Amino acid sequence: MRRRVVAGVSGSTGSLTALHRAATEARSRGAELWAVLAWQAPGGGLGSRASCACSPFPECRTAAVERLREALDAAFGPGGPGVTLAGQAVRGLPGAVLVDAVRGPEDLLVVGTGRRGRLLGALRPSVGRYCTAHAPCPVLSVPPSPLEAELQAVHRRNVWRVPLDARELGP
Repeated sequence: MRRRVVAGVSGSTGSLTALHRAATEARSRGAELWAVLAWQAPGGGLGSRASCACSPFPECRTAAVERLREALDAAFGPGGPGVTLAGQAVRGLPGAVLVDAVRGPEDLLVVGTGRRGRLLGALRPSVGRYCTAHAPCPVLSVPPSPLEAELQAVHRRNVWRVPLDARELGP
C-alpha cells in the first residue's frame, strides 16, 4: 500500500492553501494525495430533533461532491496536482472524518488553521486541534497565507466604507 497525504478540503481559501501544501508533501514523499471534504445534512441528520421525515441526503451528498470538485479545480486547474489524486466527500464531523481517512502512522494529515476569533472558537471546535489530538499520524497545520489576511482587511474596509489613506500604500 502506498502512503497517503490526506488533506481536509472545505473550499475556503485557507483549505486551498493547505491543499497546495499537501500536494507538495505528497510529491516529496512519493505518496498519494487524498482530498477529503466532510459534510453534514441540514438539521444534523436522522435522529436529531430538527430532522424531518423526508431525507435530503442524496441532494446534500451531490452538493458536497460538487463542492469538492470545484475546490480541486480552483486549487489545481486542469493540470492537476502532479501526483495521484483521490477525492472523497464523507458525511460526518470534519475532524472525525479526516482522522478516519488516515490509514496509519506512515500517512500525513494536512489541515488549514484559519483565523479564529473568540466567538467562532466558542461556537465551532477547531478541526486542527481535534486532528492533532486524535490522528495516529503526524498532522501538518498550515497557517493562512499573509495575502489572505490583507484581502480580508481590504474587504472589511470596503464593508465599513473606511477611506483609504494613501500613506498606507507605500513603504
